Amino acid sequence: MANKTIKTKQKSLASDIVSSIEAKLGEAGDASKKIKKSIEKSAGKLAKKLVKLMDKTEKKQTKPAKSVDKKAKKNAAKAQKNALKAEKNAKRATNTKAQEVAKAALIIADTSKPVPRPTPNRNTRTVPVSTRKTRSTTANPTAEPVESTTDID
Repeated sequence: MANKTIKTKQKSLASDIVSSIEAKLGEAGDASKKIKKSIEKSAGKLAKKLVKLMDKTEKKQTKPAKSVDKKAKKNAAKAQKNALKAEKNAKRATNTKAQEVAKAALIIADTSKPVPRPTPNRNTRTVPVSTRKTRSTTANPTAEPVESTTDID
């Protein structure tokens, strides 16, 4: 069906082109049969190309309406999917909070276990600082003084 409408458009357009060209040729003078045939042939080719271009523009105008519908459907599906995810995450968050509260309640309620004593740090000093032996800073009294080898005058 689409082919018939395209062909009728082509024929009508070609006849319009032929008539306008013949009108212009009629003003200039008589045209031979060869000229008329070449005009008709060229007009047919031109009409075919023009119809293709017109169909393309019509298709482009109808496509945006379809793509808008598709985008709307996709966005609706995305929104629904995101809502489900948000609901799932909210449930997960409430479950973890409930578990944390339950653990805290168990820790508070469980007083039967004695609290472990803190272990002392092994690096702590057991000897007080004042009783430690320190190295003396005084010179050895038995050592003799050393003579210098350089002469200073």
